Amino acid sequence: MTTRRIALGAVVGVLVAVALAGAWAAHYAFAPLGFSGETRVFEIERGASLRTVARDLTAAGVVPDPWRFEVLGRMLGRQGALKAGSYQLEARWSPLELLDGITGGAALRLDKVVLVEGWTFRQIRTVLDGHESLRHDSASLSDAEVLSRVGMSRQHPEGLFFPDTYHFAKGTSDLAVLRRAALRMQEILAQQWAERHEGLPLSDPYQALILASIIEKETGRESDRPMVAAVLVNRLRKGMRLQVDPTVIYGLGEAFDGNLRRRDLEHDSPYNTYLYAGLPPTPIAVPGLASIAAAVKPAASSALYFVARGDGSSHFSDSLPEHNRAVNRYQRQSAGSR
Repeated sequence: MTTRRIALGAVVGVLVAVALAGAWAAHYAFAPLGFSGETRVFEIERGASLRTVARDLTAAGVVPDPWRFEVLGRMLGRQGALKAGSYQLEARWSPLELLDGITGGAALRLDKVVLVEGWTFRQIRTVLDGHESLRHDSASLSDAEVLSRVGMSRQHPEGLFFPDTYHFAKGTSDLAVLRRAALRMQEILAQQWAERHEGLPLSDPYQALILASIIEKETGRESDRPMVAAVLVNRLRKGMRLQVDPTVIYGLGEAFDGNLRRRDLEHDSPYNTYLYAGLPPTPIAVPGLASIAAAVKPAASSALYFVARGDGSSHFSDSLPEHNRAVNRYQRQSAGSR
């Protein structure tokens, strides 16, 4: 009888302890963290243990002591689920919400990088190389190696990465950002190509991308893009040379000093559209959606010429005499004529 009572007492003691532990855990798990300030940025290093994170959280003033947070994590089996990264924590959260955030990745603080319309691939790489939150896996790679690593089969990188704002967790590879930008460009280009006007002098989506890149560099006002596209498409149809300065500048590369001279227009390059008819061999920059849409859906116009008015807009002409008058009016001494 005594043995039974002792055993029963032990069982009751265990049940009471479990109940008390459960009540304690529930009270602790759901109480607000209540640290000073509304938010706090917290970093978890790759490979950090739950014990280390609990100590770091205490040192940062997020939780009052490390042991209760560690115990909670172990009770819930989360000790092996921590995700490295930069987190934005909120004072209104409970320890349980904090644990969910750092093991599920939901509280990861995202950084961003902006790829701008009209940039060259060299400019894109410079920005990615200088971003402190990215992992610079592409730094030692050639352009061709970068294309291979992001799954692109083309040999030339220009124009292949859609300009947009890309959000990412700290420590993300720059190649991952480029891969997303490349896929985004493929999606948009395929969608716009499917909606193209009939009878365009373009054989495939890549030629549309080349044309879009020229439109991007030639247009100061978005509303002019379909008309600029119309001029270029009309010239392609007639076999006329495009005669656009941005392609010449691209062909000059680092030799271009910011001042386009007459001798530059005679520089022998496949990108010199004053010397060679048709499109250049590759895009000359990354075009945005408006320029891609204009390339495949140009305005209905017979215009063959355009000249900048000086306010960001362009004047369009059907004939050379009309164009020359516009040049004389807007740019004097034929500066900037097409």
